[in-house]
Amino acid sequence: MSRVSLEGQVAVVTGAARGVGELLARKLSARGVKVALVGLEPDALKQVSERLHSDSGHWYADVTDHEAMARVAAEVKERFGKVDIVVANAGVANGGPFADSDPEAWRRVIEVNLIGSAVTARAFLPLLRESCGYLLQIASLAAITPAPMMTAYCASKSGVEAYAHSLRAEVGHQGVRVGVGYLSWTDTDMVRGADQDEVMRELRQRLPWPSNKTYPLGPAVDRIVAGIERRSSHVYGQWWLRGMQGVRGYLPALIGTVGQREMKRFAPRLQGMRTGLVGAGGSADEQARATQRS
Repeated sequence: MSRVSLEGQVAVVTGAARGVGELLARKLSARGVKVALVGLEPDALKQVSERLHSDSGHWYADVTDHEAMARVAAEVKERFGKVDIVVANAGVANGGPFADSDPEAWRRVIEVNLIGSAVTARAFLPLLRESCGYLLQIASLAAITPAPMMTAYCASKSGVEAYAHSLRAEVGHQGVRVGVGYLSWTDTDMVRGADQDEVMRELRQRLPWPSNKTYPLGPAVDRIVAGIERRSSHVYGQWWLRGMQGVRGYLPALIGTVGQREMKRFAPRLQGMRTGLVGAGGSADEQARATQRS
């Protein structure tokens, strides 16, 4: 598809305090997009907003809270008059063996990555219908291929991919386009947080090329911006991910065989692994929930 000028459009980006969300907001802003930043870290969001080139605002909200997100949608409409683009980017991750995982952290990954994405879409779909807009759901290589030690993350990203494909069929006749964005290991706080665990880092390094590399954030976000300009159904943050689609049917059996060998190798070192959410975003999520409970 040909690219559409983004000048003057309004975009909502969740998980915008850092990483993919922050850089995407900056790059969209540089193209004349008005940006609404949504997340759990108001101070960080305010700093991001102040550095943008165009009109912007920031909203504190947990993407799993439907009432909060409905309020954000209403306030964004009041502030900017419309919404043309929504990027459901908010996400968290944990790692380690499923049997030893923290049940609360495991559930939270599903809640934020899958339920939170659906809540985001539900809140903003009325505005996207008005503008014949575009919803981009950020998924992952984890939606294409399973991986041991990542049960919650793979489940959430596989689920959100399927949900977005289903939604595309439902709302296309209403003028709303829906895309799925795929990213491999990209240099973000989440990936760096996972790499702090020696076992997780070594397991990733033993993956076959090119899935064993950490990729720079900038080029990946440039590809996302290009996908938004084209209203693409599929957006690939790294060039080789497109090719994975053609072989994904073979991957569960392959990973099941190779993964057993790798898990046997690492079994003596699995005791005592951190089981909570990883990275600065995970810490912010845990802190926000602790504050709500107190």
